[in-house]
Amino acid sequence: MMIPFIPSENIAARDALAKDYDRILPESLLGRAQQESIWRELDRCYAPGQRVIEIDCATGVDTLHLAERGVSVWACEGSPRMLEMARRRIASASPPAPVTFLPLTATEIASLQDHGPFDGAFCNWGGLNCVEDIAGVGRSLATLLYPGAKAVLCMAGTCVAWEVIAWLRRFSFRDAFHRLGRGPYYGRLIDDFFVPCWYPSVRKVRQALHPFFRLVRWRGVGVAVPPVGLERHARKHPKALRLMVKIDPWLGRTPLVRLLADHLLLTLERVPE
Repeated sequence: MMIPFIPSENIAARDALAKDYDRILPESLLGRAQQESIWRELDRCYAPGQRVIEIDCATGVDTLHLAERGVSVWACEGSPRMLEMARRRIASASPPAPVTFLPLTATEIASLQDHGPFDGAFCNWGGLNCVEDIAGVGRSLATLLYPGAKAVLCMAGTCVAWEVIAWLRRFSFRDAFHRLGRGPYYGRLIDDFFVPCWYPSVRKVRQALHPFFRLVRWRGVGVAVPPVGLERHARKHPKALRLMVKIDPWLGRTPLVRLLADHLLLTLERVPE
């Protein structure tokens, strides 16, 4: 099963995915490999004592990672099932930093206005790929963050090398390059749930968030490391996987090559008005 993103706005789909989420992402070899690369960027951007908004917290894996490092997380999640699983995860771990859970989707975060400003915000695993109006989310974030605050967005890639190769082997040229279209592309997430998604380029995301945010840096995550849908094959070749994990950070910073990543990790900074 290929899951390139975890949709933000489709609550029914997120509810359906909740029971399998941990097995597919944080508990899988490939999911952990990409997750740890993303965590390094989060640790670079957010310090103990800061307050950070998390969009689409899912089952709370990223939430717990930051809370254990002393970052106070305001975790937003539209799926009741995901939110309950996240609450149980945090309760069982009892991290030193507080976590505030809120039943909000990406397009509803403006309701946090009275609780700001915050020191940062992040969204993992391509949740914003299922939001057509990224500019609207950017405007909401701009009202919630301090000037200079970092927003870390992990977006689904626009042309994933592993995916292209897999589809070309089946002689399906349309599917191989479907992410390059304007969208929406209706992808099957799980069971009978088909969700609309868009695959904006780094340039388009930067333009959508201008003038409130400037792009500080970006890199690819999952150039050498395959997408989670290839977990079964990865387990058969542990030595090859270890090599892929080692070279992935280097490839993710390499111009042009990083465009072929499973995910694009963008770090933006709130621009003073």
